[in-house]
Amino acid sequence: MSLIPDLNGPAEVLIVGASQGIGLALCRVLLGRDDVRRVWAVARTATGNTALAELHAQHGTRLQRIDCDARDERALADLAAALGAQDATPNLLVCTLGILHQQGARAEKSLAQLDLAGLQASFASNAFAPILLLKHLLPLLRKQPMTFAALSARVGSIGDNRLGGWYSYRASKAALNQLLRSASVELKRLNPQATVLSLHPGTTDTELSKPFQGNVPAERLFTPTYTADRLLQVIARHGPADSGSFWAWNDTPIEW
Repeated sequence: MSLIPDLNGPAEVLIVGASQGIGLALCRVLLGRDDVRRVWAVARTATGNTALAELHAQHGTRLQRIDCDARDERALADLAAALGAQDATPNLLVCTLGILHQQGARAEKSLAQLDLAGLQASFASNAFAPILLLKHLLPLLRKQPMTFAALSARVGSIGDNRLGGWYSYRASKAALNQLLRSASVELKRLNPQATVLSLHPGTTDTELSKPFQGNVPAERLFTPTYTADRLLQVIARHGPADSGSFWAWNDTPIEW
């Protein structure tokens, strides 16, 4: 199965949030595929990351590492310029950025725990960074089959919200879904071969989920590699006809 629908030949892939967790696992899995020409690994400290350095030692120039803080719009503009200068034409872009209780964000259980700083931190990483990434890379995405996928979360579904809580995280992921939905409409006009997807990775054994793993059955706590494999399978099955949709790791649709 091709990495993305209708792609003929090896793919160029960009992973944002590549230094750990699902992003790092995606880099490993993709570099093991014969149909991937090159992987661009983007993170705040990509060039200083030990795991990415090990992958670079194994795969050489097939892995390109770029330092970029995706929450800084100027840095995103510089990223786009650097990729353009190297004639990069990404066919698949996956944004794995997301915070729940890190970097000023909080997993609030009640309205009383809400504060402006926590809300802003959640939205900056979970909603604003992915859509601004897409904005700045848009000139590179107009002429070939391409898929832009960002990690959302089932708890970002408004229709599925029956437990409440996690105000900032839920709201920021719901905002991401709406932003991606709007982007899919615009991209369809600019590049009929473009696909935009929101993806729920399931509960994965990463720093984001560690404080909340106690009640997760062992069979529902995924390794990053398993999640990466499943997400790539979902991406491969959904092309332009499904652009602007929201899918779980097991390829089932999620209501908005």
